[in-house]
Amino acid sequence: MAQDPLSQDWRTLDRDLKRVSRLEAATMYTARPLVGLGISLVFVTVAALSAALLMGGEPQTLAVVVAAAFGAYLALNIGANDVANNMGPAVGARALPLGLAIAIAAICESAGAILAGGDVIDTVSTGIFDPSGLQDPEAFVPAMMATLLAASLWVNLATWIGAPVSTTHSMIGAVVGAALAAGGLLGPVNWMTLLAIVTTWVATPVVGGLFAAAGLAFIEWRILRVPDKLSAARRWVPLLIGVMAAAFTTYLAIKGLNRVLEIALPAALGLGAVVGCLVTAISVPLVRRSAAGMENRNRSIKQLFSLPLIAAAALLSFAHGANDVANAVGPLAALVQVQHDAQVSGSFALPLWIMLIGAFGISVGLVLFGPKLIGMVGNQITKLNPMRAYCVALSTAVTVIAASWAGLPVSTTHIAIGGVFGVGFFREWETEWRFRRQRSARQAAAATATAMPRQERRRRRLVRRSHFLTILGAWAITVPAAAILSAICYTLLELLAF
Repeated sequence: MAQDPLSQDWRTLDRDLKRVSRLEAATMYTARPLVGLGISLVFVTVAALSAALLMGGEPQTLAVVVAAAFGAYLALNIGANDVANNMGPAVGARALPLGLAIAIAAICESAGAILAGGDVIDTVSTGIFDPSGLQDPEAFVPAMMATLLAASLWVNLATWIGAPVSTTHSMIGAVVGAALAAGGLLGPVNWMTLLAIVTTWVATPVVGGLFAAAGLAFIEWRILRVPDKLSAARRWVPLLIGVMAAAFTTYLAIKGLNRVLEIALPAALGLGAVVGCLVTAISVPLVRRSAAGMENRNRSIKQLFSLPLIAAAALLSFAHGANDVANAVGPLAALVQVQHDAQVSGSFALPLWIMLIGAFGISVGLVLFGPKLIGMVGNQITKLNPMRAYCVALSTAVTVIAASWAGLPVSTTHIAIGGVFGVGFFREWETEWRFRRQRSARQAAAATATAMPRQERRRRRLVRRSHFLTILGAWAITVPAAAILSAICYTLLELLAF
């Protein structure tokens, strides 16, 4: 039977249309990164034009315009990299979907930056760079521009390879590199301050990991490993929520609101204790009501931690925006101060338009490029649930409070990632500990429990080693890499006569 020519034509047309559809889909998938890049370029351009309009015809307006573009670029990279530490655990624990987490983080980051961030900014990033040590005062302008550009490039590279790094440490390294290039080894760098900061690189992630592991151990042994889990949850969960409220109240008082109202550490601790007691009292009936009708299973207990975890992630984002806006635009503000006063004072008010560049830049960078690092922190280092993510958030706040009491500058990035590793390695240790107990129970009374076989131990690894080594390597080279980039940028800017 002869085939209908018309039917054959239709089948050919269908195949061609399917090919066109697949080509269109592939084109859209390929062009998706270019959309983010285009929006980023628009934002950087708007920031530069705004600086040009607001500076008018003042001297060295070009330097401020270029620095505004660099500051906007750095703010985008901070949003892409640093915010993952706040929202990643909540997303990985499935307490929040990715889209809602990004929306909450963008709102809280912007609110923290605008409401509580940057009323007073240190000129030289934690006192490392003393401009009076420069032989040529005019070198300060290219030094600050190089600082912005070098920190941006390093954080961008770290985001591209999937390593959450500290933007604070990136700024410190960039400041050191520019200061050395501008003033030499014995010039404007405060080496003792730098040594104190280096000490925290090792200490704070370890302390954060230990706090997170201790919190998870308490939850495991006091709630999840007892016969009546619901009764234990009704007893302990309100107290844990109150501890979280106390820690975050103190944390926000010290790190988030200190630019609006100066609060000493004892007063912040007292305020945190009062809020913690109130929240505990309020949580008791709420937890009892939520636990009513639940099954006596671990999965049910996890649900009780979801709402506190969401609140913790939002508060961390608020405090992050309040503090890290200074990293994005601090050097830019220093240049503007130079234009107005012809000198660099110890601290100064941050103009609103500069703060807006930092605030919106962090939010735009988060929305465009943040999902990559949020997914890595939340899902790819170790498996998280609401209880484990809660321990990470609580350990971040507690460690920052302890470091503030000791007078040490810290990176919330290092602490939060240290907390994620802490809960992961605790789970590995607990798995082997339970394996030994079970093996010992099965053996004869005289037999000795042996360690888990190497092959079984490797199979039960709960922390991905490749990410662990990548992140540690990125942390180790952040300051020297940013310093080298900054020195190169300073040299190039000097050749361009900035």
